[in-house]
This record gives sequence, structure tokens and C-alpha cells, in this order.
Amino acid sequence: MNGSVGNSKGKVITCKAAVCWAPGEALVMEDIQVAPPQALEVRIRIICTALCHTDVSFWSNKQDNTRYPQIFGHEAVGRVESVGENVKDIEEGDLVIPVFMPHCTECVDCKSTESNMCARSENLISGLMASDNSSRFSINGKPIYHFLGVSSFSEYTVVEVDSLVKIDPMAAPDKVCLLSCGVTTGLGGVWKVAEGARIRGASRIIGVDVNPKKFDIGKKFGVTEFVNPKDHEKPVHQVIKEMTGSGVDYSFECTGNKSVIVEAFKSTRNGWGTTVIIGVNMTEIPIDFGELLCGKTIKGSLFGGMKAKTDLPLLVDMYMKKELQLDDLITHEISFPEINKSFELLKGGECLRCIMWMDMALH
Repeated sequence: MNGSVGNSKGKVITCKAAVCWAPGEALVMEDIQVAPPQALEVRIRIICTALCHTDVSFWSNKQDNTRYPQIFGHEAVGRVESVGENVKDIEEGDLVIPVFMPHCTECVDCKSTESNMCARSENLISGLMASDNSSRFSINGKPIYHFLGVSSFSEYTVVEVDSLVKIDPMAAPDKVCLLSCGVTTGLGGVWKVAEGARIRGASRIIGVDVNPKKFDIGKKFGVTEFVNPKDHEKPVHQVIKEMTGSGVDYSFECTGNKSVIVEAFKSTRNGWGTTVIIGVNMTEIPIDFGELLCGKTIKGSLFGGMKAKTDLPLLVDMYMKKELQLDDLITHEISFPEINKSFELLKGGECLRCIMWMDMALH
């Protein structure tokens, strides 16, 4: 790696990155160039990153608008290497969480209590920086596209300051990196939409998964009952309705799988049942209109309804006070060069979260 904190400011840094050259293909470890941050941008050194189902969804989907070559990854913790002009409140050396959901704090959406959307999130899937519609990554002069404004599968990345959250310097990077997307999305989806689950006092929480190894882990997080679709000849929604009598009040779909979304919707009760879609889906969803007429609701929850700069520091504090469990969500830890192994683990349903240390010496 050329350049280091202290002498690389304003210079191009050459470092390792896992580059995806085409959808569904194995990522290739390449030497890439990372340009200095421009105005309102920050260059950070990634300490550790996790693989999220969203990365896998975009990587495997040949029909979306993802541009290649691209550097995936959006769950991470890093340390600020340098900052661009007009960056406030974030300095070199700060420990930060990059997030895919910007929080400028100034637009109509950010000022609203009804949404966690931000006017600056419209550029998320362009693969380019909003300031000048160009990339800060390149390889032999050829641009490499950003992913959701983060691209944490690189030793160094450049992120807009609106998508960075400064956190407690004593926080464990390999644990709180999960707050970059997965945990915040799941917890927020329940907290903001349904006012609860375990932390909010729900009395009955039914987990559904085809991997029985996840059942014991789920119990630690408050899940009271489990349904494995492989153990039943009936559809999952019928099993759940038999268990509850009329269906659940709230269902949360976390995979983005079309058939699972439909089952989650059918599992809710008539009158006030609400289905919250947390997973990413790239296709249309077939929903029974008659069930909607019966009072059911289906809604999305991007980043769990959380506002990054205000809510994430609170979640980090909850973890450090042992009020929020994160440790048991990490089932595998690997080195950065083994990144393709983590894709196989997640696709096969063998892990909850796989943490990749960018530099094993930091572990």
C-alpha cells in the first residue's frame, strides 16, 4: 500500500480492493488508485467490513442498473485519513461509520420526523460522487464505480461527509460496523414501525428460517418460537396462522426474496396486520388486492427509518452499555483476501454476518 496516514494527504493512494468486473463473477483483488477527497468528502481507511445480503443481491442481479467495474461493500468502520474542503465536525484520525443513507440534516426530508430519507440520497445508485459525477477510484486510468456511496471492500474509500457518522473512539470496530446497515435496518424497522420487538417489549416473536443453526442464536435476541419451512408441508403463512389463531400483528421480511415477502404478507392478520419489507428486492411483488382491502398494510423500511447522524451514536452507546447485543450476530471472521468465501457462506445460509478484517494485524 502506497501512502499512509500523515503523509498521504492530497495525494493519490494505491491500495488493495476487491473489484467486481461483472455481475455474479468472483471479486478480484486489485491494486487500485484512490484519489484525494474533494469538497465535502472524506477519505477513510477501512478497518473492517461486513458482507450484507444487499451486496449479494446487487452482485448477483444482472437486470439492475449497477455499473461495472464496481467496488461493493457498505457495512464498515474506518478511520479518517484526510478531509476535503468545507468538511466540519469530522477530523483526521476520527473513528467513523460510513452509511448508505445520507443525513445532511438540512433538507426537508431530514428535518421531517416522518421520514429518514434525504434529498442527497438520489445519487446512491449512480456509482459516482454527487459533487462532480465522477469516481474517486481508478485502475490503470480506468474508472471504478462506487457502491451506495460507501464501497468498503477497499482498503481506502472516499465518502461524502453527509454519509459519515463520527462515533466513540473506544467502540469495537468489528462489532459496531454492523450498525452501518444490517442491525440498524432490522432494529429500526421494528423500533420505528412497530414500536418494538424484544427491546420494545413484544411478548411473542416468531422467527422463520430454513437454517436450524440460527434458532439458538435467535433465542438470545428474544425470539420465542421458530418455524422452519422445511419441517412443514403447508405454506408458512398457514402454519403461523394456526399458531396464532388469526395471524401476526407485524411481520418483517429480511431477505428481499419475492416468495418470502408474499408469505410474510399472508402471515399477518386482517384488520391491522402490517408487513415491513427490510430486504432488498429488484422485481415486482405479487400482492393479493383483496387482502389489502381487508385492512392489511405493506410498507418498506429503508435503513430502518433511522437518521444516521442522530440515531447511530445512540446505538453505539447502547452496545457499549451492553443494552444492544451485537457479538453473537458475527458467526465468521476472515481476512480480506478471502472475501469470495464470505459470499459463499452468506449465499448458502451458513452465516449471519461475516466480518472481514482489512488488516489482520488490527484484529
